[in-house]
Amino acid sequence: MAIEINKEVSQGTVEQRMVYESGNEMAAYAAHQINYHVMGYFPISPSTEVAQFLDLMKANGQHDIKLIPADGEHGSAGICYGASAAGGRVFNATSSNGYLYMLEQMPVQSGTRFPMVMNLVCRSVSGPLDIHGDHSDLYYALNTGWPILMCRDPQAVYDMNIMAIKLAEDPEVRLPVLVASDGYFTSHQKRRVQTFAHRADVHAFVGEHSPEGFKHVLDRNNPVTVGPYMNEPDYINNCYQQSQAMYRAGKVFDRIRQEYAALTGRDYPILDLYRMDDAEVAVFLMNSSSEIIKDVVDQLRAKGIKAGSIAPNIIRPFPAAEIAEALRGVKAVTIGDRADSYGGHGGNMTNEIKAALFTADVKDTLVISRIYGLGGKDFYAEDGHHLFELAIEAAASGKVAVPFDYWGHTPGDPDKAPKRVLEPLAYEDLKTGLITVDRDEATGKLKVKVPPVRQLTKKPKRLAPGHGACPGCGIFSGLELFFKGIEGDIVALYQTGCAMVVTTGFPYSSHKATYIHNLFQNGAATLSGVVEMFWERKRRGELDQYDLKDDFTFVMITGDGGMDIGMGPAIGSALRNHKMIILEYDNEGYMNTGAQLSYSTPLGHRTSTSNVGKHQGGKLFHHKDTAQIMAATNIPYVFTGSESLPQDLLRKAAKAQYYAQNVGLVYGKILITCPLNWLSEEKIGQELIDEAVNSCFFPLYEVEEGVTTITYNPEDKGKRIPLGDWLKNMGKTKHMTRPEYAPALKSFEDEVERRWQRLKAKHENEYL
Repeated sequence: MAIEINKEVSQGTVEQRMVYESGNEMAAYAAHQINYHVMGYFPISPSTEVAQFLDLMKANGQHDIKLIPADGEHGSAGICYGASAAGGRVFNATSSNGYLYMLEQMPVQSGTRFPMVMNLVCRSVSGPLDIHGDHSDLYYALNTGWPILMCRDPQAVYDMNIMAIKLAEDPEVRLPVLVASDGYFTSHQKRRVQTFAHRADVHAFVGEHSPEGFKHVLDRNNPVTVGPYMNEPDYINNCYQQSQAMYRAGKVFDRIRQEYAALTGRDYPILDLYRMDDAEVAVFLMNSSSEIIKDVVDQLRAKGIKAGSIAPNIIRPFPAAEIAEALRGVKAVTIGDRADSYGGHGGNMTNEIKAALFTADVKDTLVISRIYGLGGKDFYAEDGHHLFELAIEAAASGKVAVPFDYWGHTPGDPDKAPKRVLEPLAYEDLKTGLITVDRDEATGKLKVKVPPVRQLTKKPKRLAPGHGACPGCGIFSGLELFFKGIEGDIVALYQTGCAMVVTTGFPYSSHKATYIHNLFQNGAATLSGVVEMFWERKRRGELDQYDLKDDFTFVMITGDGGMDIGMGPAIGSALRNHKMIILEYDNEGYMNTGAQLSYSTPLGHRTSTSNVGKHQGGKLFHHKDTAQIMAATNIPYVFTGSESLPQDLLRKAAKAQYYAQNVGLVYGKILITCPLNWLSEEKIGQELIDEAVNSCFFPLYEVEEGVTTITYNPEDKGKRIPLGDWLKNMGKTKHMTRPEYAPALKSFEDEVERRWQRLKAKHENEYL
């Protein structure tokens, strides 16, 4: 589509400036101009950048927003709800399964009428996992009670975010508002965007924040009960009031957009109607695709075909009357849904438009439904022509040949079905007999025999070469070393993260043993179900046919912050003591989504959401001691390990297998390098791990049946080094060695020393 700059530049009554930014950048830019009180957030692609940009601006002193990194999307929604209940302006951004994880909170916020603004950067919902843009998450939002504004490009993202807070806080509405844009198509696409030149003009438009017009929890003279239990007569009245507020939101938005148009010259009517005045055939699309279809309309008009297009700027409340009126006199319309309402004979927009036509007594417009663009599949002008061809054929014949179907899918070819490339690993190769673990009946202690690593090289790798990890990634060398200590067959579950993403690009897989994936927050619970089903089916004799030579060892692999959002289910599995291993590879951040801070990120370390600037020096709080948390659940075995002491890790892997097969749950944590996001040279990865261990930042120990043993003491070996010697070799921490960050470094050193001394005390006293 050719860009005409005179059409791109809007004329209004307020001073504006032109920038060249993406949708995510504009969501953050609008938020910083509004200067919200609080943003609770959790990273998920493709919305993650919104928090990143705000954190970078925060580090440079450009806004005062309190950015709160949550332990997961459900927690981020709770933070936002609490902040809104406390009377502040609140902001958030999420996508896909992250939105579904917080979905329980969405009706709570709207049902109690606390305003805020949420950016939903739309992305396909798992499973299987796909990180690209469609509307399958958006359609879950339709029944949550939030007004929903739609954004076709980065300019609309900016404008809708400015209007959204005014809509949310309007006395006739008082509802949280969702601003929806297309993941990657809009979120990462850079375009010319006009913005308010001065923050004061933004504030003048949205209005002064005044919580006095509604109840909040910080007014000590007027205590209020939020979210009480209601019986049915009261509850239906509450829902009725909320419903009325939602319908008023449509009228209020119409008024707000006219005020905004007068200021900026940019108008967002309820419906974006393109050449619909005399249209005989039309296509209905939302967001980014709705711009492409306009070129198709022009091409068809040049051929004498009376074509037009419809795109909504708001879908909650649904503009039923406006759509019905726009389609009155149109012979046929093709509705493109970028998500399926499985089993509903059409996507949500299709069925709502059909209902709108029926209600308005528009009987002559034929409706064709097509599901398109799932999983981020691109939408081209050729696709638009196909959608119009369907409408043209229906208009000519007076009937719809195929009312509902998918467009853009490819039929399966049996000759191209994926075929097995590798044979299953031979049990005899996996059960070498070189590693033995026995319990001494006299002492009750485990006796472990592990040969030198070179003798284990004949054991086959559990992961095939050819995965897509970054050069120097420590995940797979660490995992393979651990797996060398495991004898026999395994079933592995990987939570979402780098180890999962880079090994399973359909139709290929690097896994040579059975593999399962589930999301960040629920891996431990899922593997618990697998474990218990194994033992139950074994008890019933249902597995005899599979010729199992030994019991499986069940291993969950987590990392990239998975023990933040997944901590609750992990603790639940630990308390239930399922026979399984949870192995965390600690790379100190959410590396799979672009190096955001996790709770395992140490104090002061630079990440994309803990930037370094004149107003901020990296992460503001200490890292989580996951091993000690898991030890507090009284599981039989907890350990830490690293490649720096391979024999130590092999011993612990062998012990982990024994306990997981005979006693209960095991948790292990291995430190691995991430050169890309540690901002370090890949060739010094092993050196960095050694320094982390020898500085006592990552001590090596085990907690076996409640008794703590340090398995490597750098002080006894004369190898302990200052913490700064480790930090200076990574780009993400070099700033900490500068004088202005001396207080942060001192705090970090003190915390590492405190944890080390406490660990030594536990080592010396079995009752601690």
